[in-house]
Amino acid sequence: MSTAGAVSGPGRVRVLAAMSGGVDSAVAAARAVDAGHDVVGVHLALSETPDALRSGSRGCCSREDAMDARRAADVLGIPFYVWDFAGRFAEEVVEAFVADYAAGRTPNPCLRCNETIKFAALLDKALALGFDAVCTGHYARLAHVDGTAVLRRAVDAGKDQSYVLAVLDAEQLARAMFPVGDTPKPEIRAEAARRGLSVAAKPDSHDICFIPTGDTAGFLEQRLGARPGAVVDAASGEVLAEHSGVHRFTVGQRRGLGVTAPAADGRPRYVLGIEPVSGAVRVGPAEALDVHEITGERPVWASGRAPEDPLGCVAQVRAHGGLSDAVASPDGAGGLRVALRTPLRGVAPGQAVALYRPDPAGDIVLGSATITATR
Repeated sequence: MSTAGAVSGPGRVRVLAAMSGGVDSAVAAARAVDAGHDVVGVHLALSETPDALRSGSRGCCSREDAMDARRAADVLGIPFYVWDFAGRFAEEVVEAFVADYAAGRTPNPCLRCNETIKFAALLDKALALGFDAVCTGHYARLAHVDGTAVLRRAVDAGKDQSYVLAVLDAEQLARAMFPVGDTPKPEIRAEAARRGLSVAAKPDSHDICFIPTGDTAGFLEQRLGARPGAVVDAASGEVLAEHSGVHRFTVGQRRGLGVTAPAADGRPRYVLGIEPVSGAVRVGPAEALDVHEITGERPVWASGRAPEDPLGCVAQVRAHGGLSDAVASPDGAGGLRVALRTPLRGVAPGQAVALYRPDPAGDIVLGSATITATR
């Protein structure tokens, strides 16, 4: 297995460095320059109201971030541009996010942004302009297995972003560069300081970038309006409370249920399921959250083709944590079934399941799918 960058072969290549205005993408661009590549920086303008999208460590993609990216490019001595992707981001990420919640699903907008914006729209435009690769500050690594580019976990497990990149196919990975994935985050900050990059101590962005207030329920209610329904005991069918919309709930949620009376056994209740048509939110005990099997759609395979036989793997259902040994099998209808050897909790339709190779390292991504159902 080769652990070189996915863009293989010696010599200078043309690299488009996606620069968010943060420390990770700035150092990634710097390392691409150090490697001798012909690097051009680009900042993606993803919001029609950029002044409203950063407050301290919340949000990203603001005018402040664009200026930080420009200053980093100036230090590196590379050309820099701002590309307006706001319309496509609104349609393919924001509106899809709202539609998923309206349908009772729990989407991951960062994963969808990587799939549709950074490694579809951006890469397509880069290739059309004659670039060979796109470089980002994601914490992940790339390798070649039997001549195919594959994704690996980052060295820094706490920052690893391979889960939200598991939607990328082999062709996209072959044109990707993740230069910071082999380095722990504190060392990236120290390197940025040595290089004179003003973003060295800039806080990481948190939460959903297009909801800088952190009030996801409020954002959704502005888009969807009030959609009242009932919080229902899953076992008895008893109505326990009323709510203003299923978008305020996700599977596994414990707080904010609006239920005042304790359960008969005194134990906490959790959201077990969401029915968007009737507006019912079913709640029950923690053990009822156990998921033994996952069904997924739109599977992506690192090899470029679905396995013919059941595939032993490690399944991951959250960006950090939510791991179980598993067996994944194509369902014959273009979907995927994942049987978990150890049940997982808090698994919701709309999330992704990423599959990793079940060797001792467990750091190579085999594929992924969007979760449609659980059992």
